[in-house]
Amino acid sequence: MMVLLLILPLVGALLMLFWPKIAPLLTLLTAAICSLAALQLLSLVSEQGSQQILLAGWPSGLAISLEANNLSSLLILLTALLQLLVGLYAVATYRRDKLGAGFWPLSNLLQLGLTALWLSRDLFNLYVCLELLGIVAVALVSLSGDKAIKPALNYLLLSLFGSLCYLLGVAMLYGAYGVLDISALALQWQANILSTAALLLMTLGLMIKAALWPLHGWLPAAHASAPAPVSALLSALVVKGPLFILCLLWLQLASIPQATAIAPLFAGCGLAALLLGGVSALRTPFAKNMVAYSTVAQLGYAMLALGLLLRFNQPLFAAALWLFVLAHALAKAACFLAIGEITTTLGGKRLNTLKGASQTMPLAMFAFAVAGGSLIGLPPSGGFLAKWALLQGLWLQGDQLLYLLAIVVVTLLSAAYVFRVVVLAFDRADPVTPDFAPRILPQWLALLPALAVWAMALYSEPLLRLLKQEGL
Repeated sequence: MMVLLLILPLVGALLMLFWPKIAPLLTLLTAAICSLAALQLLSLVSEQGSQQILLAGWPSGLAISLEANNLSSLLILLTALLQLLVGLYAVATYRRDKLGAGFWPLSNLLQLGLTALWLSRDLFNLYVCLELLGIVAVALVSLSGDKAIKPALNYLLLSLFGSLCYLLGVAMLYGAYGVLDISALALQWQANILSTAALLLMTLGLMIKAALWPLHGWLPAAHASAPAPVSALLSALVVKGPLFILCLLWLQLASIPQATAIAPLFAGCGLAALLLGGVSALRTPFAKNMVAYSTVAQLGYAMLALGLLLRFNQPLFAAALWLFVLAHALAKAACFLAIGEITTTLGGKRLNTLKGASQTMPLAMFAFAVAGGSLIGLPPSGGFLAKWALLQGLWLQGDQLLYLLAIVVVTLLSAAYVFRVVVLAFDRADPVTPDFAPRILPQWLALLPALAVWAMALYSEPLLRLLKQEGL
């Protein structure tokens, strides 16, 4: 099953080079089959536990090892479903948005890179996945044409610098221990200066690639200049890949003293991202930039949860971390698709373009508002589940009033930039032409992930139980 999930996107991308006319159909077919396969894998892992395979029959230590646990299977399913959703949106708006033929094979390669990343447990294989993701993401951003060249180039250069930092850390560990498999490396791990330096180098590279504060400078321009389907994929999925590897390093490799020492830094970066990212989202005059800065802010919750998990080893923080990842992916896909549809249809990039959108494009505006409710943390959305798990963990630890107050403040900040859009949307609409007829299907597709993030409440108990038991 795991091999099938890797082969299908690759074969689909290769076939598109020979038959470009059926590329959209191949993308949708690949994503649909992968969604079913991922669902079956999740069911198998839930019943039988983690699944591991060694490719090509090589022995452990030489073979490429793939491992699927509950979290990996959930992330693979999320990736395939969002790939299918964004693919449908791209088909519905293809002629209008002029994405170009390159979107379809690049989209498949993006799915391949993410799936391989969720399954890999080898530091060098993870580096290969990171490189594939970075190159494909930059190519996707550049699909917007000349206006995206500078943001794409900045993204490429910073991504390459992040990759070099990560690779240097991998080389240091291989020179010291002679293995790169995370499980084998953990058995030999020693908390010394070399291992600490390698971890810090790799962390620097991963924080750049994940756009974690304060190394997020490339993200707003890149995500805002990309086409709406690309922005949705980048914000919902791509930035989560480096975050996943960062968690692998500090939860499975680092010693307890190393993890405890880095915990305040991660928690501090998380709080700063929530505050400063929220302020930037509140101040920017551009619609897609506002959603992009919101990504910087919302990733702060994951960083805060990781810092608290490393410090207190509380299972609720592990659940909060991955609930934030799942909820943010769904909500941000909805936000970018909805805002992209509104600004493209109404013809403008500024937030003022959204004036009266509740009257001119009510379905898309409803999608944004529903997704925004999860970003704020309104019950019973997925964002609320994640925040509630975080607050419960803090409450159980005791004497964490500062963190509790900070979460209340940043929640109000999130509400401010979401309601900034909602207030504009309920203003009186400017007159539109008599032939104004926005497309309905793209708006429904934007609404689907927004509804899905609220439907997470229906599965809150099994999700919390699963994610508390298996952080990675």
